[in-house]
Amino acid sequence: MTASLAELGESELLRRLARFAPPGQFADDTAALRPDPRPLLVNTDVLVEDIHFSDITTSAQDVGWRAVAANLSDLAASGAVSIDGITVALVAPGSTAWSWVDGVYTGLAAALDRFGGVLLGGDCSNGQQRSLSITALGRVGELRLHRGDARPGDALVTSGVHGLSRLGLAVLQNDPALDGVALPDGLKTAAITHHQRPIPRLDALDTLLKTKPSPLPWRAAGTDSSDGLLAAVEGLCTSSGCGAVLDRALLPRPQGWPSGLSWDQWCLQGGEDFELVLSLPPEWAERWLTTQEGSRRIGEITTETGIIRWSDGPRAITAPDFNHYRRP
Repeated sequence: MTASLAELGESELLRRLARFAPPGQFADDTAALRPDPRPLLVNTDVLVEDIHFSDITTSAQDVGWRAVAANLSDLAASGAVSIDGITVALVAPGSTAWSWVDGVYTGLAAALDRFGGVLLGGDCSNGQQRSLSITALGRVGELRLHRGDARPGDALVTSGVHGLSRLGLAVLQNDPALDGVALPDGLKTAAITHHQRPIPRLDALDTLLKTKPSPLPWRAAGTDSSDGLLAAVEGLCTSSGCGAVLDRALLPRPQGWPSGLSWDQWCLQGGEDFELVLSLPPEWAERWLTTQEGSRRIGEITTETGIIRWSDGPRAITAPDFNHYRRP
């Protein structure tokens, strides 16, 4: 029978967590980073029980993995080419089993081993609801991606398909929306994996840097699709004072994806796919699309400030605003 956090006490909890960090890393209340001339990027993300994860849909190890992936996705979307590490603030009731915490940090360590960086430190506290707050630190390369650098005439591209995470959540929750829908087994498996073990697209950023045509300046706009593909495009347009036209036929649907308006909405608005969404000069976009496996062109940036529409008509595409404080 595993001990609870209350039974372990803070000193024993920290001793056990120290094995997930480099030797001596937990010996002080601060962490020192090695000197580096490259600008430092910092991102913080919070995962809250029953909002971002639950025992029904997400194992402890998957919670840890997702926490790292969400933060590193933001770093990739800002141009981070290397990861220094993360700090972790863990809040959990004293009744929480150590085995759950051990699983979370095992997932954290697995993601860091895969994508880079180390556990730099953090904090632990008693609380009524389990949550993780991750701060990730990385170094920007030659291209600092901003949402506000899109320009009319740019190609809108993305690093992969969308909707899989939303479908994976629906499968895990036995969502009634799937009743009577015949889904290929491969699609369901891919969707669950995509939801539980998302991949921050640091690889796609690396390809982007390698494919820039030499005559072009280091100017591109980028974000990630953590809040959905349409929200990502809206973010680029709002920050840049531009609009966008999307090609309905080029919507980045996964293989085997059912047809229909509701399924297109999951593709556009499902969220938590963590793909890069980029606005690139056409020549750069073509090179990136040719080189980056799975990447898709979805449309282009226009002069129609604040308007996102389909290429086959003038009607604007709208979606409910994402609200972190909306009641579930």
